[in-house]
Amino acid sequence: MSQRTTGAFALLGGALLAGSLLVQGSGKLNGAPNVSEQDPASVSNPAPTSISSSSSVPGAIEPARVQPPLPRDEAEAKVLSVLDVLDHYRQGTSNVPRDDGRMLRLLAEATGAHNVVEIGTSNGYSGLWFSLALGKTGGHLTTFDIDKGRFEMARSNFQKAGVDGLITQVLGNAHDEVARIKDPIDLLFIDADKQGYLDYFTKLLPLVRPGGLIVAHNMASPPPDPAFVKAITTNPELETLFVNMHDQGLGLSLKKR
Repeated sequence: MSQRTTGAFALLGGALLAGSLLVQGSGKLNGAPNVSEQDPASVSNPAPTSISSSSSVPGAIEPARVQPPLPRDEAEAKVLSVLDVLDHYRQGTSNVPRDDGRMLRLLAEATGAHNVVEIGTSNGYSGLWFSLALGKTGGHLTTFDIDKGRFEMARSNFQKAGVDGLITQVLGNAHDEVARIKDPIDLLFIDADKQGYLDYFTKLLPLVRPGGLIVAHNMASPPPDPAFVKAITTNPELETLFVNMHDQGLGLSLKKR
């Protein structure tokens, strides 16, 4: 199968998944068009995500989001075990929700990403989700953080999961350090200082390959920078939608071919 065909399937799958997860909240994003036309009553009392109890699929009455990821092999099991520990102690961290982490893995693996760039390492939580994909695609993650404590925690977690060979950590101010990036980017993930999103986006968009993705976290909570939202929703070179807006929210932008 050609790379172009694989990419087409990946984009189709991503679009279908994104459509199933679109905003259940107010649908109003600062600086962006309304992404939901739901009735006010349904917004205040969103329907449960479980499938109808009349379904013939075993276990289908359980909400899909509570079904844990299943490791395909021992390497995945090792990563997931570290993620389980981090989930248990997530209070007080700035880690993405588990569902968002699973989405990151899905996007990276479905697009066959080889070069992933992350702004905001934290303790390595999202990087571990990326590593599940990169171990299959033969890719690499470069992740930036300004805090030495978080840098060290992330390094320890990557080593425990056995994926440190897939990841390059950069300690320093990413606004300056991203100038070191020279290679085309398949997937850019921004999850750092919210007022800095526009600067990261402006500096790195030229490196995102056609067909590549820009993924931005916290598009619902805390409120995003309106200037950044405007930049990703009014650029004709991008196709942008928002998912998981009932929680912290993700912005997914495709750089058109």
